[in-house]
Amino acid sequence: MKKIVVVDDEADICFLLKRFLSKNDFIVETAQNGKDGLELIESFEPDLVMTDFRLGDITGTELLNAIKSKRPRVPVLIITGYSDIKVAVNVMKLGAYDYITKPLFPDEILVTVKKALADAESEKSGESEYVAGNTETATVAKPGRKTSHKMKAGYVMGQSDIADNLFRQVDLVAPTNFSVIIYGESGSGKEAIAHEIHNRSRRKDMPFVAMDCGAISKELAGSELFGHEKGSFTGALQTKIGHFEMANGGTLFLDEVSNLSYEIQVALLRVVQERKMRRIGASKEIDLDVRIIVASNERLLDAARNGKFREDLYYRFNEFTIEVPALRNRKDDLLLFATTFLETTNAELGKSVKGFSEEVMKDFVSYSWPGNLRELKNVIKRATLLSDGELIEEKSLPFEIVNYSKLKDLDEEIAAPVATASVTQEAAETEDSKPSLKTVANEAEYDMIMQVLRDVNFNKSKAARLLNIDRKTLYNKMKQFDI
Repeated sequence: MKKIVVVDDEADICFLLKRFLSKNDFIVETAQNGKDGLELIESFEPDLVMTDFRLGDITGTELLNAIKSKRPRVPVLIITGYSDIKVAVNVMKLGAYDYITKPLFPDEILVTVKKALADAESEKSGESEYVAGNTETATVAKPGRKTSHKMKAGYVMGQSDIADNLFRQVDLVAPTNFSVIIYGESGSGKEAIAHEIHNRSRRKDMPFVAMDCGAISKELAGSELFGHEKGSFTGALQTKIGHFEMANGGTLFLDEVSNLSYEIQVALLRVVQERKMRRIGASKEIDLDVRIIVASNERLLDAARNGKFREDLYYRFNEFTIEVPALRNRKDDLLLFATTFLETTNAELGKSVKGFSEEVMKDFVSYSWPGNLRELKNVIKRATLLSDGELIEEKSLPFEIVNYSKLKDLDEEIAAPVATASVTQEAAETEDSKPSLKTVANEAEYDMIMQVLRDVNFNKSKAARLLNIDRKTLYNKMKQFDI
């Protein structure tokens, strides 16, 4: 028989849980404060712990940390009031298995307890995995999903072969001090991977500082990275600590690093080489011990060859490279991602949507997800907010997802006569005369714009970014080519 410890400062809760769980063939002991609970856990050696989040002498976080330091494999269920759900979700990120809200319902408790014990048993044998529940008409997100080796610090690695490969790379490089380049499309989870590397490293108790290089102007980038002294330039009204200094001892993550100006890249190279820096306007150097992780959605070596990125800086960063796959290539992990986002959204919004209809899951699988995980998360947030039943239905999804297949077929129908017309025009030009240089250039430009537009499902903002032009220029080109 499995052994359970219940820790709650309410005697009635302890009594009722002990009585109920004992009737269901568990051996149960109780304690009414954190100190007694820890002593009981040490002597009783339970298979599972249920504890109230608010105890008289200790917080749920402190109790969880104490349990995990001594018995890391014991699953912990947090008992909490409705108003503390956000706190409980954060505690789950620290290692709690799941939370149960008051008032307590026997059936919910029993299901969660049994699943926690089953997952703990599976993990011991090295076969722990996430199992999604199914009904005849829907895919349902089950509560109590176990945090496995593929889900650390709140980031879902996934459970496919692609996810296993990604996890192995993260696990391999995390304990080292290697600089890492992370490649991946926008929204694919590059910052989450960087955070994951930090959390698995020896620097995990030190700061993790992230900076989006694409969102900072050329004038402010130096101040943001290195800081400045009061009065060092117009507008420097007080001393500012830069990202390097804030991250000292820990990890600095530079997202879209290729957007930094050439001048800043020169200064960055010196800091990376010498592990010293000065704030702008300062004379004193500061010693640095910072691990650098950078991310980009374009190849830095290509950017270096095109004169956009310093080649010597690229080789400084290129000690280890990780490729984060696009969501459209990870359909085996789609249900896990969707379920995880649904759980967190339910907690944020105070809703209890259980899962997705079959039609919705078919839409999710067929859609190309140009915005990757970020887009999926936002779609599920919106759909959860709009849903008034137990399942997310198609009516709660954006138009472009529900009608993706039809829109894709329509694009192909439109593209076919355009391609035919292009071939006919080319043949006529060949017959009459050789095409001019301008004609060839226009055709190449048209082909490039059409290819990029198709790749991003005619998302004009994203297409403009990939083509390295502004939206107004893209609209003018589309008008010129009658797209």
